[in-house]
Amino acid sequence: MALANGVLVHGPNAWACAVRTPDGTLIEAADYKRFRAAQVEQPLLRGPARMVEIFALLPEVRRRLPEARLPFERPAVLAAMVGGATVTHLIRRSKLGPATKELAAGIASLGPAVVALRGSTLAAYHGAEHISIGTYEHGEPREKEHERCGSHLIGPMLATMAVGNALAAKAPANLRGPARLAASLGALATSTEIFAWMTRNPDSRITKVLATPGHELQHRLATEEPTPEQLEVSEAALAACLRLEEAAHGGRH
Repeated sequence: MALANGVLVHGPNAWACAVRTPDGTLIEAADYKRFRAAQVEQPLLRGPARMVEIFALLPEVRRRLPEARLPFERPAVLAAMVGGATVTHLIRRSKLGPATKELAAGIASLGPAVVALRGSTLAAYHGAEHISIGTYEHGEPREKEHERCGSHLIGPMLATMAVGNALAAKAPANLRGPARLAASLGALATSTEIFAWMTRNPDSRITKVLATPGHELQHRLATEEPTPEQLEVSEAALAACLRLEEAAHGGRH
């Protein structure tokens, strides 16, 4: 995960975060995870487990490294979240068809992410994250785009959310809220499984279609070329996480 001033890297067992302070100092923190989603192997439960894992991890990161600046802490991003929720509500009350309505609402919900990436160093740290991790995985220098970036979930998420919420809209009025919640969880679970299939079948035509929205967002907006100092921060986070992962696999934890 790219931060406004650094990078958070996490593996199956451990996490590490490195940030650059305003005075130029590079600081980091690392530890083992308390909740490990990698231990959840059941299909359709893996996606929600990963979401629980990251929400459980972020408070720990902030406690251990208070200098870290999360993407959604900016006032502009919070305002965009409120605006996106308002637009989504208006779209769902419109006269559009159910599937079109839910697809448009899903696109509107991307507003906060767009705002977070504009006018900040977040996109550059996102590029640094991809370069350092991609280079480690492939054993050769890589570009600022990565084939497993979470942005590639956008296509599957938009499709599954549109279908799920269109079905939820047909529920009785008193059950519509729980139905939408169930649809959101189902979309997350299904999208994660689709994404896993996409990574195993990168040359499939279906994969290329589903990955297109995320790839375009990643290429045009979500990543920028990092500075050497930003890349140093990302590499420090990766190295710290790998040290703990190697210790875990070596049976020392």
